[in-house]
Parts: sequence; C-alpha cells; structure tokens
Amino acid sequence: MHAVSQIRHLTAADVDLLRRLNAVFAAAFHDEHTYAGAPPDDAYCRQALSKDHVIVLVALEDANVVGGLVAYELYKLERARSEVYIYDLAVNESHRRQGIATRLLERLRTVAHERDAWVVFVQADLGDEPAIALYEKLGLREEVLHFDLPVPCADAHGCRSPNDRGPTDGQ
Repeated sequence: MHAVSQIRHLTAADVDLLRRLNAVFAAAFHDEHTYAGAPPDDAYCRQALSKDHVIVLVALEDANVVGGLVAYELYKLERARSEVYIYDLAVNESHRRQGIATRLLERLRTVAHERDAWVVFVQADLGDEPAIALYEKLGLREEVLHFDLPVPCADAHGCRSPNDRGPTDGQ
C-alpha cells in the first residue's frame, strides 16, 4: 500500500504539478489525445490556475502526483449561491482502492464549504461502477442526460465539428 503524503490545492506557481496531473488523467481515461496532444503553454496554465473559480487538487506521494481533480465553482443567478462541478477526477491505477479519491472529494467539499457553495456535483459515465459506487457512498444520485452542443469553429484551438467524436465521446 502506498502512503499519500498530502492533498494540495494548486496555485499559479504549480504548472509542473498540473502537467503531471494531466498525465494521470491521460492514462486513467485512456485519452492521450485530449490530455497530452496539444498542451497549453505555461502562461495559459498560470492564468487558469490563478482564477478563483478553478479548483485543482492533487494527491501527492512524496513529490509524485498519483491522483487529482479539476472542479469549477459556478455562480448561480436564481439565488445568491454557487455550486462546484467536478469535471475530472482520477487516481493512478496502482494507487486505487486506497481512499485517495475519497480524500480528494473530502478536501473539495471543505473548499466548497469555505466558499459557501451550496453543493458539489459530478457526472459519472454509465458502466463506470467504481466511480458510481464512490459517488453513491458520498452523495445523492440523480438521473440526468448529458448533451454536447458543438461550437462553430472560430480558430484552431480545439475546434470540432458535430461529427467529430473524440475517443471518450459516447464510445
């Protein structure tokens, strides 16, 4: 069993840790194209990490990133409150079933509480039973449908057509 030494909330100074987290995501999601195919430059990463609504947590074993999550605080307009959406969460295969994802989620819930967020929410893919079991252990399940609405291409930054379905889109 491995010992995770800390859960760290990344700042603009942590671009290297963000890059290592993206490598964890690429391996865990079997999606090198998305997570390693066209990495943003350091300035973009620093800018993203400096935004208040961007929350990036990593699980460290010594200096190695073994898991992490990316979440976004969404300000609501129907009430004066926010919600936190978990976009990505993954743990290296060799470090799974050790409570790391639970520790990441607990830390995110603390961050959300400190920001007076109303709820933390996440989607899980059908068939991803370990993720579904984890989320059911920690929260309430809602049945929803998810739709991707392609954006017309304005430049060369990640443009996709309605027929361009990447490796994790609906397969």
